[in-house]
Amino acid sequence: MKNKQHKLLIANRGEIAVRIIQACKDLGIHSVAVYADDDIHSLHVKLADEAWALSGVTAKESYLDIDKMLAIAKKSQTTMIHPGYGFLSERAEFAQAVIDAGLIWIGPSPESIQKLGDKIEARKIAQSVGAPLVHGTAQPLQSADEAIEFVKTYGLPIAIKAAYGGGGRGLKVVWHLEDVARSYESAVREAQAAFGRGECFVEQYLDRPRHIEAQVIADQHGNVVVVGTRDCSLQRRNQKLVEEAPAPFLGRKIEQQLQQASIDICRAASYVGAGTVEYLLSQDGKLSFLEVNTRLQVEHPVTEQTTDMDLVVEQINIALGATLSIVEMPKAQGHAIEFRINAEDPARGFIPSFGQITCFNPPSGIGIRLETGVVTGSAVSSQFDSLMAKLIVTGATRDIAIQRAKRALEQFEIEGVASVLPFHQLILSEPDFVNEFKVHTRWIEQADHLQYPTQDRARITSSSMLQRHDIEIDGKIHQIGLPTSLFNLTASPQIHKSEETFQAYQENDVLAPISGVVMQWKVTENTFVNEGDVIGVMEAMKMEVQIIAHRTGLICSLVQPNKTVTADERIAEIN
Repeated sequence: MKNKQHKLLIANRGEIAVRIIQACKDLGIHSVAVYADDDIHSLHVKLADEAWALSGVTAKESYLDIDKMLAIAKKSQTTMIHPGYGFLSERAEFAQAVIDAGLIWIGPSPESIQKLGDKIEARKIAQSVGAPLVHGTAQPLQSADEAIEFVKTYGLPIAIKAAYGGGGRGLKVVWHLEDVARSYESAVREAQAAFGRGECFVEQYLDRPRHIEAQVIADQHGNVVVVGTRDCSLQRRNQKLVEEAPAPFLGRKIEQQLQQASIDICRAASYVGAGTVEYLLSQDGKLSFLEVNTRLQVEHPVTEQTTDMDLVVEQINIALGATLSIVEMPKAQGHAIEFRINAEDPARGFIPSFGQITCFNPPSGIGIRLETGVVTGSAVSSQFDSLMAKLIVTGATRDIAIQRAKRALEQFEIEGVASVLPFHQLILSEPDFVNEFKVHTRWIEQADHLQYPTQDRARITSSSMLQRHDIEIDGKIHQIGLPTSLFNLTASPQIHKSEETFQAYQENDVLAPISGVVMQWKVTENTFVNEGDVIGVMEAMKMEVQIIAHRTGLICSLVQPNKTVTADERIAEIN
């Protein structure tokens, strides 16, 4: 079957959906987009050859709904499905359902996803092939008490991790014994919200490690190749912010060790497609297997830039039965650095920022690649990940790439929502990153000297929401989704920072740190709290954010749990 006869459904959104659409156009394959209500005006919807509504607001109602995905695939006469990353990309049951529907699944087999997606099973596979590994539990934890027992045996720090997840969700690093129980409970809640399964395990956590990756690609004919290495050490809340390829200051011995271990792990799991084997590298040069991500990674462009490969095209061709375009790890060509442009506010602890993007003016020029799912006027929804775009800068050397990145980040303009641009601009002048490479996975949390400017904050307007109405066409009832603004011509205009400054807050007001849901309170009405105490938990984009007491006193007027609030809204008082 020729490519032009194929139709590829992209079970995802945002910049990765746009990226896959571009690969489809290069291959002459018809692309099919899907979208949640908030994404009706999104870039991936506009660029795809056709787009279908998922008729839902939350991730669970839309991009995580397997039945809806398969129903749209049938209606659109899709022949292939690409899951992108996140959402259903590492769900073995989705891969199996796609195959059972007679469609081509662009990814590893359900069996491989099951083996490697189960972090405990992946550890066993790594151990069986002699990959470097720290101590960890052999089975999922049944309670926080088991984590405490592990600490008594192997010591602190430990990492409590979701057994069926990734991307930092359901991962808690614990440094003090008294925090183990609370961190375990939080990890289980995050894992359940993000992946639908709350099982967690525990392993030793290397202090101040680097995060190193091997990009692997394998075909259906038994060929497995490590395409290149990456460093992804700069993270906040265990999610990456800056990635680069090849991994700098690595050493040939470590590179060979992770290259061979990655191939052995993938062969043992009969892996097919693109995947990433991740490791931690301690300060004293100890390498330890972390996990396998059975999908394309957000940071795949830095590998593409330094190997002249199109990993998405390679994925599609592999799914169609082709052999790999390379037979061994290519020599890196130059150096590439990726900056994740998230809607987050560094001055407020990198909390998510939602609203309307009033200006999105990215840089251009030699060595600049941009992957984005937004433009000026796009809305950043509180329902999904805060990643707006990725800026990838390439140079003949790392020093040249850094200089070009400084120029590009100075040119980048984003208004309407807070972004991580101030962090990226500052990191390029930090000796720990630029010269000595002393950064590690907790470097951001420990970099108290970084001072970020405050940024204006916006609100999502109701115009991005949809009302659904029944309509009869040719004797059949269909649903049509229309913006609520059509039915509410007197709707309030968007609230800007300049208007917010007139809102009167008292010094005893506890303000919401983010726009999201107040999940639970750790205190009760009229109890005494100290400044700095954790008094509650909020959730946004399946990530938990603590509510911290800003002063000492008696707390009262707590809002009801499960209430959705906006950032800076009063949610309690401390008198």
